[in-house]
Amino acid sequence: MLKIEALPAFTDNYIWLLQDDATQRCVAVDPGDAAPVLSWLQSHPDWQLSDILITHHHHDHVGGVERLKTQTGARVYGPAAENIPARDEALSDGQRIRVLDKELQAIAVPGHTLGHIAYFHADAEQPWLLSGDTLFAAGCGRLFEGTPEQMFDSLQRLATMPDRTLIYCTHEYTLSNLRFSQAVEPSNPDIQNRMREVTELREANRFSLPTRMDIERATNPFLRSGVAAVQHAASEQSGRKLEGDVAVFAALRAWKDRF
Repeated sequence: MLKIEALPAFTDNYIWLLQDDATQRCVAVDPGDAAPVLSWLQSHPDWQLSDILITHHHHDHVGGVERLKTQTGARVYGPAAENIPARDEALSDGQRIRVLDKELQAIAVPGHTLGHIAYFHADAEQPWLLSGDTLFAAGCGRLFEGTPEQMFDSLQRLATMPDRTLIYCTHEYTLSNLRFSQAVEPSNPDIQNRMREVTELREANRFSLPTRMDIERATNPFLRSGVAAVQHAASEQSGRKLEGDVAVFAALRAWKDRF
């Protein structure tokens, strides 16, 4: 497996840097700021930034792209349905690319933005997912452009991935997301255990990511709309009995927005 390292940016962003020791090439994921990547390259002078992967058009994900491409010549991949600066290859759902000799599949996951994509590497031993702002640790992205139905379908699609899939999302939101998870399912022991573990990590100034798909299924309310306790909590917040998993998801997202 490639080494995947987090380069912190802004307040809570992570720029993921995929690294191939054999070739000393690396790939930056959603570089909203060029400086952390350039600083890393300066301290690793034998390395080359070969590619840049973009999940969606928001500035904190694309702000550093043009500077990085100008200084390194990296090839830029991004969603076809969005305006991505300096993009070389526009990706649509299901399209496959090779970076660092690894095959990645672009997956359309509209909701946070309409053209948002994720990147999935289906390795038999260790699959991994670059989920952008769609699936977070214990949460999901806000619906800036898409509908609850779109985001629900996108999350359900990602949730079909193997249990051991490592999830590299782009914000350190885990603690605040888990507080919401506790409000939704106060009796869920998996959430209580995860809250303790993540609290210890953050108090030690360590990253809470990547997360893993089986952990998300057990503790992320946005993947648990079909669970009776989650349905009950969402219905109570809405003041009416909700019918169907999409309605439950929409109520959860609205609740989280004001949490």
